[in-house]
Amino acid sequence: MPKLWNDSIATHREAVRDAVLDAAAAVVAERGLTGVTMAEVAQRAGVGRATLYKYFADVESILIAWHQRQVADHLQQLHEIWERTGRIDDVLESYAFICYEHPASDARDLHRSEHVSHAREHLVEFIAERLGEVRVDVPPKELATYCVHALQAAGAVPSKAAVRRLVQVTLDGLRGQPGG
Repeated sequence: MPKLWNDSIATHREAVRDAVLDAAAAVVAERGLTGVTMAEVAQRAGVGRATLYKYFADVESILIAWHQRQVADHLQQLHEIWERTGRIDDVLESYAFICYEHPASDARDLHRSEHVSHAREHLVEFIAERLGEVRVDVPPKELATYCVHALQAAGAVPSKAAVRRLVQVTLDGLRGQPGG
């Protein structure tokens, strides 16, 4: 097959996949995770159900793919914030707001997936590499793990002001003095 033909097929497949994931996101936003059906996703994506089944075996596989894309987008967003500001405080605050806007409790089963564990490890490494020598008594990776877990609590706070307070408490703990 000519390269142009292969590129066209790959582009088409990617467009269909993106349309399906966008449709799934819209259904999740309206009805929650349990409101997603193959028929609704196919209809919103503008594809037949038979086509949808060529791409995804079931609703769970759609939701996992959608979640993987969402997690990758969030990691990219944090990388861009670092590149733009060079401030770990900005990265951690942005992460807290991501957690606030997308609480893990809404997608508890998806958050148990292997891709989330891999993404969390990537996030911990990313933060650890940018912390530098904040404290001499705790290795950067442990501090990064502390930050990630502490800021995930932003998914359960009632307001943006509460998120900012949580970020400040986390930063204070990050920079606290040993034994103090």
